[in-house]
Amino acid sequence: MTILYNLFVLIFSLLLTCVFLFLFRVVLIKTGLIYFVKKKWRSIEDWFHVYQFFKVPEFNESMQRNQLYQKVLVYLNSLTSIEDSDFTNLFTGKKPSEIVLRLDPSQIIEDDFLGAKIFWINEEKNLVLKIRKADKRRVLRPYLQHIHTVSDELDEKNRELKLYVNVVDKHGGQNGRWRSVPFTHPSSFENLAMESDLKNKVKSDLYSFVKAKQYYHRLGRAWKRSYLLYGPSGTGKSSFIAAMANFLSYDVYDIDLSRVSDDSDLKFLLLQSTTKSLIVIEDLDRYLVEKSTAVTLPGILSFMDGILTSGCGEERVMVFTMNSKGHVDPAILRPGRIDVHLHFPLCNFTSFKTLANSYLGLKDHKLFPQVEEIFRNGASLSPAEISELMIANRNSPSRALKTVISALQTDGDGRGALNIGRRSVEENGEPSGHFYKEGINAVKELKKLYGLLRVKSCRQSPSLDLISRQNEG
Repeated sequence: MTILYNLFVLIFSLLLTCVFLFLFRVVLIKTGLIYFVKKKWRSIEDWFHVYQFFKVPEFNESMQRNQLYQKVLVYLNSLTSIEDSDFTNLFTGKKPSEIVLRLDPSQIIEDDFLGAKIFWINEEKNLVLKIRKADKRRVLRPYLQHIHTVSDELDEKNRELKLYVNVVDKHGGQNGRWRSVPFTHPSSFENLAMESDLKNKVKSDLYSFVKAKQYYHRLGRAWKRSYLLYGPSGTGKSSFIAAMANFLSYDVYDIDLSRVSDDSDLKFLLLQSTTKSLIVIEDLDRYLVEKSTAVTLPGILSFMDGILTSGCGEERVMVFTMNSKGHVDPAILRPGRIDVHLHFPLCNFTSFKTLANSYLGLKDHKLFPQVEEIFRNGASLSPAEISELMIANRNSPSRALKTVISALQTDGDGRGALNIGRRSVEENGEPSGHFYKEGINAVKELKKLYGLLRVKSCRQSPSLDLISRQNEG
């Protein structure tokens, strides 16, 4: 009887304790006391442990972006403990229904690694690591390596390409000169109007560069590659740059030289760019010939291959565009500054067929021989002009082709092709007058849109001119 009584008392005591703990926890949660207790307990722990602090700044003393800062930020934003922090920012993710959490200034994040408690404090422009001195020697190095590994995996999985543009610093400082937006350009090598053989050569060159880190290091060279894209406006140079970025999964840093105050400012912009990026300067010949920038020729040369370029980071592709390289100082074009030259001429028949397939879904058409004959007689327009005509008439492929023919006749610099093209359209049973006028009006509008001057026809080979030069020193 005594045993049963004692057992009953024990069970009753346990139930009473559980009810008490349950009620106590409810009271803590409802009144916010649990937050107060956790904070006080953390303070009590601090009395019994000696901590060491490590600061991870966003920029180093040379105003170069600290890669570790970005890796730690990516890692911390992935921790589940961010939900238990005092302040957490909520943002919409890549999908409208996706909600993501991000660090807030002055926020404290707790992490566990190899049995040690680690704290991160988010200060302005700094992330501060707080770790017990007793755990530092055992945990610190493996923990930082763990952050690198996890951050790289997350970057690879969730990488969102960005387009950076430089802005004018009204306060005269150098911090934060870049502003970014998501890079969502749909261009790819698959939908470029370019010969397949040339596409494969470019992709092979880029792929070889990405895999050549040890090779460049063994040679004692900076791990970078430089491209020059030259040709008339509207020939696809910007789309090609976007295709390169999408192929490599690189961010794009588009430098507007009119917003650069001097050579030193240009160097700071390069310092604040990151690895795995395309550094782009468009219309370089215009800036140099018109002298519409405060950046000097020596500043440009130093930017392309100077000590700063070699020492500010790795895995960069530099891309420069020009309308023509005929009026540019040969020093800019020498091997070592430019590795690959790509010529973008006006449209030829091969490019036209690619555009017709992409924009109109046509692999062949009865008007193709007539278009080919016009091209053979010297007529040509830019790919941008032809593609805009196809877009405007995309609901009727035949009308689109006839509009292109009329445009080539009237504004394609192919005067010898005029009668041939007009006769061919008439022989297909429709008067040329309507499409003739339509072509004139369409091209005039395109000229206003693009600001293109008439360019003499390109009588070269249908393929683009790729000259790949290995650096000599």
